[in-house]
Amino acid sequence: MGHGDAASSADELVADAMRLRRIYDDDLGSGGSAGSPRSIVSDSWQRSLAAAIDPENRTPPVVYAPEDVADLREGHPLHEVMPLLRTTLVSIADEAMHVMLVTDADGHILWRDGAHGLLRSADDVGLFEGTRWSEDAIGTNAMGTALAVDAPVRIHSAEHLVRAYHDWTCVAAPVHDPDTGSIVGAIDISGPLHTLHPALVQLVSATAQLAENQLRVRLAIADERLRVRNMPHLTRLDGTEGALLSKSGRVIASAPYGQFPERVRVPEGTDRVLLQDGREMVVESLSEGYLLHPGTGRRRVRTAERAPGVALRFTGTGTPLITMGEREVPASLRPAEILTALALHPDGLTGEQLTLMLYGDDGNPTTLRGEIHRLRALLGNDLLLTRPYRLAAVPDADFLRVRAALRAGRVGEALDACHGPLLPRSDAPAVRDLRDELTAGLRHAVLASDDVELTHRFAEHPLAEEDLEAHERLLELLGPDDPRRAAVAARAQRLLD
Repeated sequence: MGHGDAASSADELVADAMRLRRIYDDDLGSGGSAGSPRSIVSDSWQRSLAAAIDPENRTPPVVYAPEDVADLREGHPLHEVMPLLRTTLVSIADEAMHVMLVTDADGHILWRDGAHGLLRSADDVGLFEGTRWSEDAIGTNAMGTALAVDAPVRIHSAEHLVRAYHDWTCVAAPVHDPDTGSIVGAIDISGPLHTLHPALVQLVSATAQLAENQLRVRLAIADERLRVRNMPHLTRLDGTEGALLSKSGRVIASAPYGQFPERVRVPEGTDRVLLQDGREMVVESLSEGYLLHPGTGRRRVRTAERAPGVALRFTGTGTPLITMGEREVPASLRPAEILTALALHPDGLTGEQLTLMLYGDDGNPTTLRGEIHRLRALLGNDLLLTRPYRLAAVPDADFLRVRAALRAGRVGEALDACHGPLLPRSDAPAVRDLRDELTAGLRHAVLASDDVELTHRFAEHPLAEEDLEAHERLLELLGPDDPRRAAVAARAQRLLD
């Protein structure tokens, strides 16, 4: 396209924007003399207005803080295809003065990239990570409308319901999970209204399809790994019919072949399912899916295989750590507090109970639901269950081991398991109570003993670094010729001073 053609195209876009603004002013004012918006736009306006969106004064809600967005990205399906999206779209967005945006299925922007000169303008209108762009949050826009209608969408200038975005044009397409077919997010290109190129709709749609294809390849690889690792369960049925299922219920392998449907719905927590042909099957949870079999004369899968292992290290002054299999994930404070409360109540908690434990009487269940959403994105839906909120696997938590050892009188074991105070920055009632219980219980048990080695270990522990009584008790137990006595006396004197 030559310079003259580009200028002509820009003029046409501006003229079209002026036409759309006349339609917008007339339509929202019930005049209608300037014409009608496209049906996809009109329908979206009606949905947005029904959600009480104010066309004159609205900014998108900021739902997630930057540190929370990082956690959501890590657990999101599109995280793995971001290199593809950047390679395909970001260079084009840079050259055309656009920004590339990627959302989750609820319209929250998780990634943003593109022309640096436009990012400040994007910030001014809320086009940044952590904001929500669904229709019921900010009205008609390409991302929200694409998610609402499950199709590629272009929203130009005054087709946006909120007047503040009439200087913008956006193109978006949904991306689907190749396993379930559900929407996992949307890809969007947004920029000033005069820079829209007609090919952007096709480009964004093609990129969404490329992303789905890459997800499909990754799914096939994961299926094969699941099949190879879990075939022994199927083999040990010794000729009895059975099937291996993914977590979503897809049949990965079966014996005999062809005797099971492509997908079996497995309700959460069930141990039996009824197939369409009337056969009842026992459901056994595996670390990566399910095993179906008739249930006659077969030993159940070992409990250790029923859910992936989760370890929590929440005592001490370092960053709380969650370990899932071979993956170690640093945890911010609120997720760690939620996991602590759930670990203490393996039978589960209602939203109200969990809110009270985390926030006290001033808590808001809506805030909790947002935190649970982020935590499920981090851990996976198969580990954090709902109704009631509970963990699918009993975690190997250092604070649980400390408490169990103390209650059994194994003081040395409790001291070994404890790395310091439990989540020392937390003021959540449930955490605060347990922290006080463990700290006071461990201190009392040690000081009540006559074990010099145990008391010495405690005096050097983070819990007792500033504990004068612990050091004085140790001096009482140490012999006059013990080489450790001088150092302990020096620390005790420092605490006295």
